[in-house]
Amino acid sequence: MNVIVVGAGIAGLSTAWSLVKAGHGVSIVEQGPIPNPLAASGDHHRIIRRAYRAGTGYGRLITEAYEAWDEMWTDLGESHLDARGFVCISREPGDEAEEYREGLEEGKFPFELFEPEAAAERWPFLEPRTFRYAYVSPEGGALHCRKIASGLAAWLRTNGANVYEHSKVTAIDPETGRIVLESGETMQADRLVVAAGAWVLKLFPELDGELKTYRTALAYVEPPADLKAAWEAAPVVLDVGGAVDGYVIPPSGGAGMKFGSGLHKVPTSDADWNRQPVPGEGEAIRNLFSPPIARIGEYRVTEVVTCAYTFTDDEKFFAYERGKCLVVSACSGHGYKFGAAVGRRVTKAVAYGDVAGLKKWLRAEVA
Repeated sequence: MNVIVVGAGIAGLSTAWSLVKAGHGVSIVEQGPIPNPLAASGDHHRIIRRAYRAGTGYGRLITEAYEAWDEMWTDLGESHLDARGFVCISREPGDEAEEYREGLEEGKFPFELFEPEAAAERWPFLEPRTFRYAYVSPEGGALHCRKIASGLAAWLRTNGANVYEHSKVTAIDPETGRIVLESGETMQADRLVVAAGAWVLKLFPELDGELKTYRTALAYVEPPADLKAAWEAAPVVLDVGGAVDGYVIPPSGGAGMKFGSGLHKVPTSDADWNRQPVPGEGEAIRNLFSPPIARIGEYRVTEVVTCAYTFTDDEKFFAYERGKCLVVSACSGHGYKFGAAVGRRVTKAVAYGDVAGLKKWLRAEVA
């Protein structure tokens, strides 16, 4: 079967990788370079972890995600996972950090609990008077997104796939399996897989009721000199507690340290809207992290990176089939860590026609 994959973020690249391994003819088409820094999965690093709220279903699926990454590392010849573990800090009863702990308990995944003073002694960038407890798990870390994208693009070329960069798709005919490029050229295949992230609504505006686009931003920072060593050795911070929905990735894989928060997002109808940082945006993001991070004003903002995500109302993954086209959206804020597994599952759906099964898996309704 000949398949065109539209979009070379982690879902598209992983789907192309899995399709090639299954013996299909594959072309992958990307509007920008690979990796594309504008894509949701185009930043330097993303968190992987086993912590999910109890009962969501994704806590069960994460084991499959780890297995898929291990398969990919074997094919690429090197791992792009910095398995430094993760820490969560709970500041209020029932906050997200506490819900993640309950998910770890439900899944019987390992973690170690710390009282505030003991946590601050181990991680001196924390202010102990500002939180209830912290816990650390060894099963997590940072995936190096740009290294993964570059490695997959090279692997695809080596293994016979056609990789088209700077080839923007402007129209899709799902019934015939034909795409139109900005250049006016057309391509056709037996099956189309569209993994265009936040740009999918430009190709399928009828999905506007299912998917919503948000513009967000991340702040890269330079920590105080006396805390650099502590941060370089620290686990990723999955959640800083309270209502911040904040995470921190320490320096990893040659990239700097970054702060990100779910509070810092704005709904938009256009994935290309307002992608330039605004004055003071980085400092506003940084300041959300105090408490529990001490001396926050001493963290110097070095760069602000904007990003566009698509979300479903319930923040679960999404699939839509029309004619010869299968649209997959795995960008609901936690999609990257499942990228390799999504690619394998999409390949099975394409090969065997079980799109209903794929949808259940993407929604974590089946193990």
